[in-house]
Amino acid sequence: MQATQRIGAADIAAQLRRQIADGELRHGDRLMPERRMAESHGVARGTVREALTQLAEEGIVEIRPGSGTYVTRPMDAPSSEAIENANPLELMDARFALEPHICRLAVLHGHRSDFDRLEALCDRMETQLDDPVAFSEADTEFHRLLAECTGNRLLIWIIDQITSVRSRNEWTRMRRLTLNEDMITRYNIQHRRLLDGIRFREPELAANVMKEHLETARLSLTRAAST
Repeated sequence: MQATQRIGAADIAAQLRRQIADGELRHGDRLMPERRMAESHGVARGTVREALTQLAEEGIVEIRPGSGTYVTRPMDAPSSEAIENANPLELMDARFALEPHICRLAVLHGHRSDFDRLEALCDRMETQLDDPVAFSEADTEFHRLLAECTGNRLLIWIIDQITSVRSRNEWTRMRRLTLNEDMITRYNIQHRRLLDGIRFREPELAANVMKEHLETARLSLTRAAST
């Protein structure tokens, strides 16, 4: 029997984003309680809480203690057809077009507190060599935080739309095929080098490391797609 793919906080957050974008959940709607959501997904309540906290930080929901979690703004439906039909390689091409420059802007506009958060995520990823799902969640947070460092809301929104593709079935399958201990170790080394470039205010170094990082991921996906 094939093992069930474990669901993480990033997957739950992405599903809720889609439901809000598609109009299944509207402004002012109350989400189901954490306990019921955890039972529905077969995860711990802490995993659901992490997903809701992420959405709250994005301004999509509001967590009201003693009352529940409410949708606080409608998400613009992402040019639906492009998002719905995007495959992992298209995702990588879009990231390649954006993220090196995001690194340059992070150097210009990021603060020490941002860099400390990036370092904490590097520390977290380095403890997850044998847990691809947990690594992927931290990796998603790392790349989103890079976008947040720019202070550019449009770039942050675009990265969120690109990230939403990663919850789809084809991406989940690719994650299983590509994220082994050796590859996670390689990504972690690149994350550290990227962070060094940003922390030491070297925009072109950071951009070039990001290009190398994304090229590594694209090559891995290309090989997996041919299997």
